[in-house]
Amino acid sequence: MNQINSQTLDSRTGSGKQGASAGGSLNESLVDKLTRWRYTYWPDHMFGELLAKRWMETAIPVMVLILVAFGLSQVLPNFFTPTNMVDSGRQAGEIGFIVLGMALVMIVGGIDLSVGSTFALTNFCALYCMHVLKLPVGTAVAATLLSGALLGAVNGVLIGYFRLRAFLTTLITLIVYRALYDILIADYSTAIAGGLPDSLAWDFVGTGTWFGIPAVVWFYAAVAIFGHIFLTRLRAGWHITAIGGSRRSAYNTGIAVRRTVASCYVASGVLTSMGGLFFASRLATAGGDIGVGLEVTVLTAAVLGGISLGGGKGSVAKALVGTLIVLAIVNGLISMGLDGGYNRMVLAGILLLAAVVDIRWLKNKHRIVNKVYVSPTYHGMPPAPSCAPDSGTNWALNDKLRPAKAIGLGRIEGPEDVILDRNDNLYAGSRHGDIMRFMAPDYTEMEVFAHIGGTPLGMAFDRNDNLYVCIGGMGLYMVTPEREVVKITDETNRSYKSINDDSRLRLADDLDITDDGLIFFSEATVRYEMHEWATDGLEARGNGRIICYDTNTKKTHTVIDNLIFPNGVCIASDGQSFLFAETWGCTVKRHWFAGPKKGITEMVLENLPGFPDNINNSSDGHYWMSLVGMRCPALDLAWKMPGFRRRMAKRVPRDEWLFPNINTGCVLKFSESGELLETMWDLGGENHPMITSMREHRGHLYLGGIMNNRVGRIKLEGADPNWAQYEWRWSKDKNKKENA
Repeated sequence: MNQINSQTLDSRTGSGKQGASAGGSLNESLVDKLTRWRYTYWPDHMFGELLAKRWMETAIPVMVLILVAFGLSQVLPNFFTPTNMVDSGRQAGEIGFIVLGMALVMIVGGIDLSVGSTFALTNFCALYCMHVLKLPVGTAVAATLLSGALLGAVNGVLIGYFRLRAFLTTLITLIVYRALYDILIADYSTAIAGGLPDSLAWDFVGTGTWFGIPAVVWFYAAVAIFGHIFLTRLRAGWHITAIGGSRRSAYNTGIAVRRTVASCYVASGVLTSMGGLFFASRLATAGGDIGVGLEVTVLTAAVLGGISLGGGKGSVAKALVGTLIVLAIVNGLISMGLDGGYNRMVLAGILLLAAVVDIRWLKNKHRIVNKVYVSPTYHGMPPAPSCAPDSGTNWALNDKLRPAKAIGLGRIEGPEDVILDRNDNLYAGSRHGDIMRFMAPDYTEMEVFAHIGGTPLGMAFDRNDNLYVCIGGMGLYMVTPEREVVKITDETNRSYKSINDDSRLRLADDLDITDDGLIFFSEATVRYEMHEWATDGLEARGNGRIICYDTNTKKTHTVIDNLIFPNGVCIASDGQSFLFAETWGCTVKRHWFAGPKKGITEMVLENLPGFPDNINNSSDGHYWMSLVGMRCPALDLAWKMPGFRRRMAKRVPRDEWLFPNINTGCVLKFSESGELLETMWDLGGENHPMITSMREHRGHLYLGGIMNNRVGRIKLEGADPNWAQYEWRWSKDKNKKENA
């Protein structure tokens, strides 16, 4: 038999890639070595992961703020003095309230151009109550907030309930509110100027400080914190984001769209009145230019901060950052001696640029991120062994699988793994989210054993006949004999060196259970979802890992990482190690989790002619394994050319990419020492070409395939007709404990 040379790898050094991918081969050219080093050690894939993070939409405005602050500090050396910072804090708080209101309206999918006029009217209301009517501070504050709510309600009713266009409606109310303000100040400006109130509380609102920080900043911080909690943690905030993302979809899910939209405009009016209240207390003026052009300033701040004009995206943090950027620019221009007209021109230009960037980014974000996210690496392998029928090798094609009989033909879709219980009943997953059970002995009767909701992949029974299942995109689940579905885990410990949140399980694949209740299962990739498995093959990067769940402590941890699409897992005969396959690595390895070799990973099979998948025990003490697909020279060559694959990912439609072939495969038997004992093919793929799993049971081999519409069954010559995997496994465990 063909003996495969073993190679010892120490998993603690982070090695997990086979052959040339890990350390290079002796025959590797200098160009290949340089290419491998460049794509191994230069972390360009992290750039795509950074762009994909949601917080990057806030990080970019923060960087802009830092650059603006640095530039102003160089041009105006005294710009950031303590006195200037306190004054800027008061202005930031006043404008910040209005930006928060604008952000809320934009997130729900609207716009409010009347904020400048609303600000002027609420400023007048506060001054009239305090200077003319001489009302108590509390009453004046309540009246001012109520006036803001009423002005916002006009917009809310017209836009939310009467469904008028937000841009046109708020443009009209801008004009109407401004005209009303002009009429009022013509009658009451003199009375306001001559009736200064004598109130310490009112003075504190405008000019007071607490621990050296202006009062308006403290109030703004409190409102901003509440706003953050409201948008991110409360159902009403989620409704606002949902409406902005898709108003029709939100309506179809039962959200009160009209009432929510109207409420956002009312809230915008209240927040604007808060800004007007603090402004009135600080300056006590009702001039004719109050609020003129403020809508441009506020809208620029919102868009610069990252609040999307298209709706559905935004946060309090973005509104705050945008406010600080605009305020710094405006104050910087004023310090340079430019008047208000120039300021508004500059802000209008910035708004136009920011709007163009926002619209283009919103339209192309997914495509741009995808282009930079896919980051192929060097993955060189030696030539694959020949499988030609006349090659004379152990891999020579044959037709041993030709007699396989179909179970459930046309009645099941995508049985990636198959398994049998103590009563000989057959279980298989379905792409429709069910685990199907075929009843022994003839397997013609089929029923839904359990509805999972995701695609069932690897399966294993424990000693109590609980069926553990890896669910793609969901994690590790258990189905009790009473058919109760229980989530076991959907996360593991997060890696400190990972940009992506790799604590969530994206593609739990196959598993096996030790005598002591440790469940080792593979997660094929931490960068892609289940439907994107082929993209992981294009990358050929070590994105996968082996994870352990301890049924005794109920804890999960990562055992090995940096694996190239790890797949099948099978506990070895010593009970202290397990075998696992690396699909795109075309290898099978063995890892010791206990005993004197704990933490060591060794090569068992390497340079396979195809892509290994599930591994299971055989009745003679060896192991069955499937090849889900076969290597081809074109992909082997492309794996050595990461630059070519990167260009392909950027310029070629996804359905035309060069992906691994999984439309044919075989079943093979091997020993723990790496000896290939037998191969079983369906020559020409006439009966059962696509195989992802196999299971020996009472003299027969059962075949699963994620692209198949049936389960295969073939009789094994010379196999033990009484051997059943889990009956043998747990009786063996019982005997071991009795002998101990």
